[in-house]
Amino acid sequence: MSKKLNVAIIGGGIGGLAAANALIHQGIDVTVYERAPELGEVGAGVYITPNSLRHLYRIGLEDALRAVGAAVDEGSEYYRMDGSFVAPMQTTASDGLESLGMHRADLLGTLADALPEGAVVTGRECTGVTQDEAGVVLHFAGGETARADLAVGADGIQSRLREQIAGASHPIHSGSLAFRGLIDAEALPGWPMRAFQIWMGDGGKHFMTYPVRANRMMNYVAFIPSSEETLESWSSEGDVEVLRAAFAGWDKRVTGLLDRIDRCYWWGLYDREPLSRWTDGRVTLLGDAAHPMLPHLGQGANQAVEDGVALAAMLARKPGPEGLAAYEALRRERTSTVQAGARKNGKRYDGAYPDQAQRDKEIAASAAFRKSLYDFDVAREVEKVLA
Repeated sequence: MSKKLNVAIIGGGIGGLAAANALIHQGIDVTVYERAPELGEVGAGVYITPNSLRHLYRIGLEDALRAVGAAVDEGSEYYRMDGSFVAPMQTTASDGLESLGMHRADLLGTLADALPEGAVVTGRECTGVTQDEAGVVLHFAGGETARADLAVGADGIQSRLREQIAGASHPIHSGSLAFRGLIDAEALPGWPMRAFQIWMGDGGKHFMTYPVRANRMMNYVAFIPSSEETLESWSSEGDVEVLRAAFAGWDKRVTGLLDRIDRCYWWGLYDREPLSRWTDGRVTLLGDAAHPMLPHLGQGANQAVEDGVALAAMLARKPGPEGLAAYEALRRERTSTVQAGARKNGKRYDGAYPDQAQRDKEIAASAAFRKSLYDFDVAREVEKVLA
């Protein structure tokens, strides 16, 4: 009887844990190594769209995700900064599968709880990977090592494995800063709690909201221009008065929400140029380690989930370096396209178009693109390639 394939994943974030679940579903042994002393996510929202959600449902997580998520569908709309209606927002796939707004900690907890005991090892900071014909050796701070057949870097935009595979490079600052936070639904009487709403301004600003935690909370994100190359932190506390001042004179729904908050957080927005390769023999990359993208299509986490599904399906049929190469070949074009689309959409949202009517026309026409994005089934794409 042949030995089961063993895969080591570096990074216990959403991408790493989603990949672990997909690999285990395919009968592959997995160990996730996370440098933090315990798994955890900050108090921020994440938008999970049908192109990744259908795969999480297929591996048995539907009930758990629906219990902590918030369905996003009816009433989702785009507005100008003064509140005038622009267009409805496409939030569902052609088959009616909706998106879910989720608290990042709830999503991470659901993915972690579905893994076998002992599959996640915390407090292990991977400093590099070496490989030979027999497998890979993971090297950790403190001198410890571990062996596996293959290694996957899911260690984010500052990935050490990315640098090892593709060489040194610097993240690209977007010119924007994002403030974000959560507010209890009870503080927003009459707010449409199943809706994703975006207000698009000028001067590099836009504002969005969507529900999380079974509609008990609303997640908001406010984007403002910034020439300062700020930290990529999710947990730096922001100045509420600065945030309110930035959106003074906007639609009363926006200013009214901001009047009700007492704290907010900020992070700098970065991506990277697409890589020419992200696999080296028995080592590959996944999610932000391979293709970090701006949040303006809501696809960072979703593309990471797609990666994990594709990786698992390929390795189930090609259990070795050839499977990693096939995974990259399948994923690189799609993720590069989504990266570019996120940049372009951010310019639309932030009023970079001198002709706002043209911007609004493109936003209205984006429903077809969104539907095609959400209809994409990466597992079927794997089958086409393997056939």
